[in-house]
Amino acid sequence: MPVSNFLTKEQKKSLQKAIKEDECPHFREHVLIMLLANDGKTQQQIADFIGCSLRTVNYWFNYGDPDNLESFRDQREQGNHQKATPEYINLLLEVVEQDPTELGYEFGRWTAQRLAEHLAKETKIVLSSGQIKRILKKKRYRYIWQKYSLEDRQDSAKRDGFKRKLEGWLEREKKAPKAFQVWFWDESGFSLRVRRGKQWTKRGTRRKVSGRRRRGRVNVMGGLRNGDKLRKCFFISRGNGDTFLDTLRQLNEFVKKEWVEQGHQAEDFDTQGPTILLILDNASFHKKHEISEIIEQELPRIQLEFLPAYSPDYNLIELVWHSSKEYIAGRLFETVDELKELLDKLLNQGELEIKWGRKLKNKGNLINAT
Repeated sequence: MPVSNFLTKEQKKSLQKAIKEDECPHFREHVLIMLLANDGKTQQQIADFIGCSLRTVNYWFNYGDPDNLESFRDQREQGNHQKATPEYINLLLEVVEQDPTELGYEFGRWTAQRLAEHLAKETKIVLSSGQIKRILKKKRYRYIWQKYSLEDRQDSAKRDGFKRKLEGWLEREKKAPKAFQVWFWDESGFSLRVRRGKQWTKRGTRRKVSGRRRRGRVNVMGGLRNGDKLRKCFFISRGNGDTFLDTLRQLNEFVKKEWVEQGHQAEDFDTQGPTILLILDNASFHKKHEISEIIEQELPRIQLEFLPAYSPDYNLIELVWHSSKEYIAGRLFETVDELKELLDKLLNQGELEIKWGRKLKNKGNLINAT
């Protein structure tokens, strides 16, 4: 191994630029071997650092020419895409960005095999799915989960109008939190079943998750107060009009108790207490006429405001559900009571820490934690 700094300033600059700009990972690795050798690293140190064989380091150090960058390319790779003409590749990049249904297909997502079959019909060039994958990877595409979108079902005018009203409600609450409270309301369910999700693991191995499929579910209905991010959640057997009304009565009593502790008279609450504005979705039992009449008569401080259709991104409590499920993901619970006990600590006793400045994709929309 020669002494360090054997490259000229121009050679080093050319190699560094190639590492930044070239798309081929193998080419960049070969160039990096030369740069590390220039820094005085031994061949063994380079092999350990990059994670390649000593033979690979020795080959590219001896046959790579700093004055000819093409010498760092593996000639064996030439011809992998010889059938794929520039026109073919350009068409591939156009097609992969299109929805398959636009081209008359019944499936909703592209796989490498589907792309290969479609392009074979269009160009008469037949490539394997593996070749398609290599072309796409070279063009910096990744095969990852898609995001759900509800935009095609949303009414943008109604969403814009609701957004303006919401901003007004939050500003009103900010100015007079003791007289006006905004609560985000929803229902969610938590299962005993362990999810088989993605997890980091060493290449060539796969982590295992218990195959036991426990049955059991905890249903929760409750709200998040915007002003202080306080959560008030109730465990229910199922979501329906009766449980909805029962939980609203409990919420009303909770706010009433707070109001009395501030020095007011309990009998004045129905006429002078704070307005409790509930923002909730369009579940059918939320809108039952008989439920609305009971709320108006028995719970006059509670007002219901319904989200625009398909707009969970305006309901901040979605972030609470998401964070809770994220917290318990992968945990094993022997009984429903055990799961319920933990959920009570997370949802009602403040043990769940939520990053309110966080943004996340949920049900196809962006949840803004404001």
